[in-house]
Amino acid sequence: MGANQKHYAGDGSHTGSYYAASANPAPERPPLVGAHEVDVCVVGAGYSGLSTALHLAEKGYNVAIVEGARVGWGASGRNGGQIVNGLNASLQTIKKRYGQDTATFVAGLVQEGGEIIRERINTYNIKCDLKEKNIFTGLTKAHMKELEERKTLWESYGINNQEMLDKEQIREHINSDLYEGGLIDHSGGHMHPLNLALGEAAAFEMLGGTIYEMSMVTAVDTDASRPVVTTTQGSLTCKTLVLCGNAYLGHVVPTLTSRVMPVSTQVMATEPLGEELAHSLLPQDACVEDIRYILDYYRLSGDKRMLFGGGTVYGGADPRDIEAKLRGNMEKVFPQLKKVKVDYAWSGNFALSFSRVPQMGRIGKNTYFAHGYSGHGVTGSHTFGRILSEAIDGDVSRFDVFENVPWYPFPGGRLFRVPYSVMGSWWYGLRDRLGV
Repeated sequence: MGANQKHYAGDGSHTGSYYAASANPAPERPPLVGAHEVDVCVVGAGYSGLSTALHLAEKGYNVAIVEGARVGWGASGRNGGQIVNGLNASLQTIKKRYGQDTATFVAGLVQEGGEIIRERINTYNIKCDLKEKNIFTGLTKAHMKELEERKTLWESYGINNQEMLDKEQIREHINSDLYEGGLIDHSGGHMHPLNLALGEAAAFEMLGGTIYEMSMVTAVDTDASRPVVTTTQGSLTCKTLVLCGNAYLGHVVPTLTSRVMPVSTQVMATEPLGEELAHSLLPQDACVEDIRYILDYYRLSGDKRMLFGGGTVYGGADPRDIEAKLRGNMEKVFPQLKKVKVDYAWSGNFALSFSRVPQMGRIGKNTYFAHGYSGHGVTGSHTFGRILSEAIDGDVSRFDVFENVPWYPFPGGRLFRVPYSVMGSWWYGLRDRLGV
């Protein structure tokens, strides 16, 4: 890589999001310069990397994080901020593909990520506007049947935090005529995602960890007995390497490139609505997402803005006009917001796996990775970070289960994965519109 090549993150500034504008104060960490050694090197200061590093620091490990931009610069600082239990793939799908034992194992940890987030917030006094409960909404009778089946399935695994809402009951939570009903998860929630990441980074540093920002990784040697990470200005040799770049790792590790596809999703934030209007729209202040293939998701921020997200662009490109892409959907849910100003609109990438199941594994003996949360990374990344830390500390019981789950490449490989996925989204979108 040439010395004059532009850094993929520019000057490292966060995207022009509401989250960046309302972020808690945080230092700018220096880049990695020169040659260094450490017990564990983690690539990526998003939730996966921060969760792994913080768990290891609590166990007494000497850990450094190498981040190409700033802490939380990628999906961890741009997402909808919703604490949603479960993976993208349903427990029923996991059972069909991988068997009952794997489904039972996954069911045992689908709520763990939310529990870890709350523990981090409480232990390290992280200010991130934590609120409780999330709601899945159904627009059709078919959607309601799907939600009923989900509740029954989760209860069969001993998960009893969910409650069905009929058309009248859901109006107590969402002041919209759009929905047939929904399912409320009392163990879900929402928060300011960038402030959560910044708080976890501060906790990690308080325990002696080091974070190098603006340190774009240009090469990774996973074949050496002690893996080496090379950046634009330095290198880090470690006993154990953990790759948590997810959608922003690029082509640095070819083994991982074909496993996932970057997909962008968009979010916008209105001007502050005021207590009266905000309360009239979402009286219980829960976060919401519908269950269509291309879904809407929304919630109120701490200062009573409507944060409304949705849409996908396969391959990770940003739409030209994010507000135009989302505004019609928001006004369909809430006609009351037709004249409300939008203050912020932004986009960010998540990593999609073909199976919609996140992947965890090992390259060689001393390099671990986790990625592919497929839009459910807020909770999944925190759980996977704990599991990675357990494996590095010698307990591979949970890591081995995920490492042995088969992964499937996108049909047609990297060249055709985008058009294939677009065709799939058209098909499932048609089913949603027809109510089947």
